[in-house]
Amino acid sequence: MKLSHRLIVITSVLLSVFFIICVIENVLKNTDLTEGEDAVHGRQHFIFQRRFLNREETSKISAEASNNAMNVIPLPPKNTNKKNTTVKTTTVSTTKEPRDEFPDLFKYSTLSPNFRQYMEWPPYFRLPKYNPSLADVLKVKIRDNMTNWEKFHLQISKYYLYPEKSKVVEGLLHDLATKKIIGVEQLPGGTQIKLILTMEDGAKALFKPMRFPREVETLPNHFYFTDFERHVSEIASFHLDKLLGYRRTPPCVGRKVNISEEFYPLVEPDLHKTFFISPAGNVCFHGQCTYYCDTSHAICGDPHMLEGSLSIWLPPRNILERKPIRSPWRRSYNKRRKASWETDNYYCINQVKVNPPYDHGRRIYDLMDLVIFDYLTGNMDRHHYDEVFTFGNDSALIHLDHGRGFGQTSNDEITNIIPLLQCCVIRLSTFNRLYHFHVGPKRLSDLMRESMANDPIAPVLTGAHLKALDRRVVTILKFGRTNYDEDTIILPLLQCCVIRLSTFNRLYSFHIGPKRLSDLMRETMDNDPIKPVLIEPHLKALDRRVGKILGVIRLCLNANSPDLVFLDDM
Repeated sequence: MKLSHRLIVITSVLLSVFFIICVIENVLKNTDLTEGEDAVHGRQHFIFQRRFLNREETSKISAEASNNAMNVIPLPPKNTNKKNTTVKTTTVSTTKEPRDEFPDLFKYSTLSPNFRQYMEWPPYFRLPKYNPSLADVLKVKIRDNMTNWEKFHLQISKYYLYPEKSKVVEGLLHDLATKKIIGVEQLPGGTQIKLILTMEDGAKALFKPMRFPREVETLPNHFYFTDFERHVSEIASFHLDKLLGYRRTPPCVGRKVNISEEFYPLVEPDLHKTFFISPAGNVCFHGQCTYYCDTSHAICGDPHMLEGSLSIWLPPRNILERKPIRSPWRRSYNKRRKASWETDNYYCINQVKVNPPYDHGRRIYDLMDLVIFDYLTGNMDRHHYDEVFTFGNDSALIHLDHGRGFGQTSNDEITNIIPLLQCCVIRLSTFNRLYHFHVGPKRLSDLMRESMANDPIAPVLTGAHLKALDRRVVTILKFGRTNYDEDTIILPLLQCCVIRLSTFNRLYSFHIGPKRLSDLMRETMDNDPIKPVLIEPHLKALDRRVGKILGVIRLCLNANSPDLVFLDDM
C-alpha cells in the first residue's frame, strides 16, 4: 500500500474516533450524569447546582410554596413491575399575592379609637416630659447671630439630636453643601478613607467619598466586614432616621467637590503624597488607613469632580459627654464563627434583659429601634452605639456610621431583625410609624423619595432600594403575629429533597381530610386540664404550614424522580 493511501486510512480512522467521542460526550451532558453512573453522584450534582448556581430560585421558596399550598401533590403509584413511572405534577402558580393590610394589628394602632384598652396602663416605662437641651446644661442662650452649626449643637437634647420641625437643620444642610472648604484632614483609624472638612463658618463635617455608582451592589462573595462604604447610605440613613421619628442620626447631605481645587491645596503632606493621575486621566488619591488605602482602591474624580456625603461633626466629648458602647448583638466578624446570639434563641432573655442597663428604662427599646433601623437599611456592621452622659440616665442613643447600608436590593438580611424576635418588645410609637408606612396614604418609599428630592446629588437611592424599604416594613410587621411562618426552617428539606413515604402520606392525609391537622389537634388536646391549649389562629397556622411543606415536596419532585425523593418505608 502506498504511503498516500496509508495516510488517508489513518486520517479516516482518527476522524471516526473523534466523532464517536463527541457523540458520547454529548449524550453524557444531556443525561446530566444521572444515567449510566451512580445515581447518588448525579443527585449531588443537582444539589450543588441548586444551592450555589440557582441561588435566586432557592430564595423564592416562601413565595412558591405559599402560592401552591392548596395544589396537592399526587402520590406516585407504587408498581415494581414498571420501570418508568410517570408522575403528574401541576405547574407552579405565579399569581401575585394580595397585599396584606394587617387587620389584626389595626386595633393596636393610633388609627383605632380604643387602642389603649389592649395595653397595660400606665405603661411599664414612659419618657419624662422634661427634655433638657445642651443650651440648658451650658446655660447658653441661642442667639440669632449664631451660625447654623452652633444652633444645632445647642439644640441637642436628652431625647433627640434636633427638634421634629427644626428649620436649623434645613439651613445646616444648605451650609454643608455650599460653604467654602478651608480645611481638609484625614480621619485617623478605620478600614476606609474618611476626611474631616472645615467650612468657612467654622463648621466641621465628616466626608465619605463615592467609590462606585449607586447601581453597583454588594458583591455576593463579600463578607459584611469587607464591604465598601457607600456615601449614599449615610445620606439615606439620615432621612430614614428622621422619618422614623428617632432623630438620633446627625444631619447628612450630599456634595460634589473639585479634588484639584478644593482638596489638593489644603491637604496635609502625608495625604498629599497619595494623589496621582490615573491612566484614564482622572485625579485620584487613596490616603492612609487599615485596609482599603492603596493604589488599587483609590478614590477617583471624573476627572476632577467627586461626589460624597457630609455629616455634621458633633460637639467635642468634653461638652457632649458620650462614649461608644459595644452592642449586645455585635457580630463575630469572623468568616467561620457565629456570635452567640445567632445560635441562642433565648439570648435576649437570659443574657441581655437581665443585666443593666437593659433590665429597666428605655435602653432595650432604643436598641430595638436601632435593630429595626438596621434591618431597613441592610446594615450588618453595627458593632457599637453611642451613649450620652451629659443629660444623666435614660438619654437617647446616637446612631453613627451607616456607610455599609443599602448594599443589596433583593436580599433582606433576616439576621438583622433576630433581636426583635428574641426580645419581643417595641415602642408603640415605632410600631405606629411602621404601620402607617404600610397602610398609607404614603408608603415609606414615597416619603423617602420626597425627603431626599432636594439633596444636591439626588436621586440618592435607586428605585429598587426604595421598593426594598416597603418590603422590609411588611416583614417587620409580620414578626410575632400568629400567621407568620419562618420559612427558613424548612430550607433543609428543599436542599436535601428526601422524605419518608410514610411521613409524606401523613401530611397528604392532613391536607385532604376528612379531618385536617387542626381538627385532629383540637380533638387530641380537648381533654387537657388547661384547655384550650392553643388559640384558633395557631391551629389554622398548622394547616397552612402543612400546605407549605407539600409545596416544597412538589418542587423536589419537579427536579428529581420519585425514587430519589421518597424513602419507601411502607
